[in-house]
Amino acid sequence: MLEEGLKTRAKRLVAATLIAVAVAGCSQTKGWLDSVSGKESSTSADQTLLGAPGADEYLSELSQLSSNDPALQAEIFADSQAAAQLTPDPSTKLRFALVLATPGHPESDPQQAQSILRELMAQPALMTPAEVALATIYLKSSEELILLGSDARRLRATSARAQRTADAAVNQRLATVEAENRRLRRDLEDAEDKLEAITSIERSIRAQDPQEQ
Repeated sequence: MLEEGLKTRAKRLVAATLIAVAVAGCSQTKGWLDSVSGKESSTSADQTLLGAPGADEYLSELSQLSSNDPALQAEIFADSQAAAQLTPDPSTKLRFALVLATPGHPESDPQQAQSILRELMAQPALMTPAEVALATIYLKSSEELILLGSDARRLRATSARAQRTADAAVNQRLATVEAENRRLRRDLEDAEDKLEAITSIERSIRAQDPQEQ
């Protein structure tokens, strides 16, 4: 029951993350529309960093990563990892961290994602507002996934200990029953030997007593 609860919590967490990411994307889109129409956005004071990807680029890739296509998932992971290693900057590191923080693919690693995201959040001025929002959302998501993973491991460990204890108790009972059976067999054999000896003595006595003939 507890493990089912953990799975439910994980599903809810993933859904909440996707909703939050979508909201972040919508916020950036609204800012872009406001700038086109000449309206001053509430984040107009923030400077857009040259070369930084827009939120839509991150969201599009994360959407593809959430698909059930192993080949596509492997390609996205390899590309993001290579970019973070060859040209390490806040954007490539964030992209790689978001890939690691996204559950549902073989290379998902909340622990590593948390480490990278914390490093990025230590210098938010190097990221765009949309990147800061994504980093904040996925850092929280990674922390929750790590907690869920710890709960799942603790549950499995508890279950394994309980199973070992139950198995040991069963084995002990079996050993006790087998020992008792062996004792009863020995007692029966002793009783049969004694009965045979008494019967043999009685036959010998009758054979020697003429009155018994």
